[in-house]
Amino acid sequence: MRDAGFLIVWSDVDHPRDTDYLHWFTREHAQERVSTPGFQAVRLFRTKLPTTNRYLIVYELDRPETLTSPDYIAKLNNPSKWTQATFKTLTNFMRAGGRIQHQAGTGQGGVVTALTFPEQLPADGAGLVSSLAQGDRIAAARLYQTDRDRTAVKTKEKEVRQVTDDRSFAGMLLIEGLDEAAVTAAIKRLGETEIVRGSTVGARVYNAVFTLEKRML
Repeated sequence: MRDAGFLIVWSDVDHPRDTDYLHWFTREHAQERVSTPGFQAVRLFRTKLPTTNRYLIVYELDRPETLTSPDYIAKLNNPSKWTQATFKTLTNFMRAGGRIQHQAGTGQGGVVTALTFPEQLPADGAGLVSSLAQGDRIAAARLYQTDRDRTAVKTKEKEVRQVTDDRSFAGMLLIEGLDEAAVTAAIKRLGETEIVRGSTVGARVYNAVFTLEKRML
């Protein structure tokens, strides 16, 4: 959808807290977020690390302006007790929102990887996502552009996380595949090109854990 918005969140959860985190997200937080006007869906992905699980949350928004809408800001300034307790346990938190600049492919994949660009997006973003989406067993590729001003709005939730500003980035590339081998191959191809110079290649593969669309509420 043209000019559609997004919100991306990363965080690490210690293994002993994993069940509580998943219960919080699937039984309270996802519904609370997706019920907000302007939010259309959320997907939760996970990659397993030695002492933590790293989660990637991808929210689909009607438009970037949803990030600073009165309804959403009101929820950010009134976090539940469960949300406050959960946020205090998260580490390596990173958050950014804005608009989908380019996308190619059809549907969504159950396995993804994410590539962040700290300062600027690739010059030929349309060509990049088009090329990636044609890869074997790749469903889609999407290039996101961060709106730093909307992402940086101060809220009660930021105070709970005890940060003055969210770690952010200029944009992000999301590659969605049908299996881990396909996504791993895409990561390898990107690592061999000039287009990703200056980017942060996590080279991690995330598997889908949970999806909630507004129509499901």
